[in-house]
Amino acid sequence: MSKEFNSGEVSTQVTGAWLEGQDPGERKFIKIGFLLLENGETLPDITIAYQSWGTLNAAKDNAILINHAMTGWSDVTSWWPNMVGPGLAFDTDKYFIICPNVIGGCQGSTGPSSIAPDGKRYGSRFPTLTVRDMAEAEILFSDAIGIKKYLLAVGPSLGGMRSLEWAIEHPGRVGAICTIGSSAVATGDQIGGFSVQIRAIKSDPNFNGGDYYEQAVGPIEGMGIARRIAHLTYRTESEMDVRFGRQMQGDDTGRYAVESYLDHQADKLAKRFDANTYIALTEAMNSHDIGRGRGGVAAALESITVPIMVLSIDTDRLFPPRLQKEIVELTPTAAPLRQISSPFGHDGFLIEVERVGEIITESLDLAAALGE
Repeated sequence: MSKEFNSGEVSTQVTGAWLEGQDPGERKFIKIGFLLLENGETLPDITIAYQSWGTLNAAKDNAILINHAMTGWSDVTSWWPNMVGPGLAFDTDKYFIICPNVIGGCQGSTGPSSIAPDGKRYGSRFPTLTVRDMAEAEILFSDAIGIKKYLLAVGPSLGGMRSLEWAIEHPGRVGAICTIGSSAVATGDQIGGFSVQIRAIKSDPNFNGGDYYEQAVGPIEGMGIARRIAHLTYRTESEMDVRFGRQMQGDDTGRYAVESYLDHQADKLAKRFDANTYIALTEAMNSHDIGRGRGGVAAALESITVPIMVLSIDTDRLFPPRLQKEIVELTPTAAPLRQISSPFGHDGFLIEVERVGEIITESLDLAAALGE
């Protein structure tokens, strides 16, 4: 059994989540009420944390929604550098850019580390979410802040999944969407890899079934193992070999250099993420299937009426290019597939910002042209 932590505060050795009472930074918060989830449960009294850049014009028709990836959060400028600002792809002189932290997250929006209506943290009681639930919460959020339609909804990875849900379920709320390194349905390979990551967290002796917030130590080690596994799928085999090969780290740990690199990635995530959120969002990605209840993937894609720009990364082994090709081939409103070449795999969207920015600009031009 883990030693109890009785100071009344949650230790940083338990979770890297942003918690009430901490410095909010640039976060803003808004209540959106309750949400009836796909599984029939209700998530009550939802708070959404968000950040924005630029100015919403009088017509309220210059808003862009950024749907962040799994371990992203509302501060886009922290995880997607050189993309938001004057003269950049998300040009703050022209557009109002907004990014809400997803429900189930751990950076201010209602999630497993949040305090439930009974005054205790949700922990294991937090309901199972799907990607559709997340998109529906974003609709309620948009209603709450008074935005009826976005010029563009754009998202990488998990964010691209949510953007597709917007296009299918709420086509009148978005002028166009841009998905980056994403898919219409989770594959067996993805589910297999994601499930191993979930197992790593749940196997940590400090997990305690998800109710670890009052302990001195949380499942940081388990989440670190999950992150190491995940990070290898975010990058490429060739990068790992060229960058690290069989080099030793050269310190007294006896580690290979690549081990040290993965340890660093795990340590970084532990400072800003929560193990229950890792599980909740990963399970949501496993559930992703735009064809569920809609006659299958092909029928769902064929029903889309808003313009779609799809970006693929040629070395992405987590979301291989065939998955983006499927979206383009089956969606009547899709522009020709855009593909960038990168040695960095799935993470290429974070690194190849100049090329990604060009495609974002194309997407905005497409949305603007159709809106004229």
